[in-house]
Amino acid sequence: MSMTVQPQPDRPDQSVVAAQNDAFRKLACLGVPPAQPIQGRMHVTRSLMEAGDGFMAEAVKAAGAFDTFEPENDPGGWHDFGAVEIRGETVFWKIDLYEADSNFRYGAETPDNTATTTRVLTIMLARDW
Repeated sequence: MSMTVQPQPDRPDQSVVAAQNDAFRKLACLGVPPAQPIQGRMHVTRSLMEAGDGFMAEAVKAAGAFDTFEPENDPGGWHDFGAVEIRGETVFWKIDLYEADSNFRYGAETPDNTATTTRVLTIMLARDW
């Protein structure tokens, strides 16, 4: 009996995407420059901006420092979502990957290619979800 192995379509290396997401998050939230340029922007929700008393700064810093990825909270292994507790309030952060020149309309076809992918990091109160 002979078996033919079907070629797999090119799939991005999840560990490469995870490392890029971590580097971008650290750049956006903590000002830590990445080893290689990474395109992206960070957004925070209005309710997070309006929280006052340094809450937003704490949330952004905590999102940047997040490193407790496990199969339960990162099933795809891309390091693209996390939850942190700030003063008893749950804050979510999420990274979405877009084609660089698509005006954020199309998902990244090659998310492991930093030249063609733009990352968008959104930080929000969990109740905004």
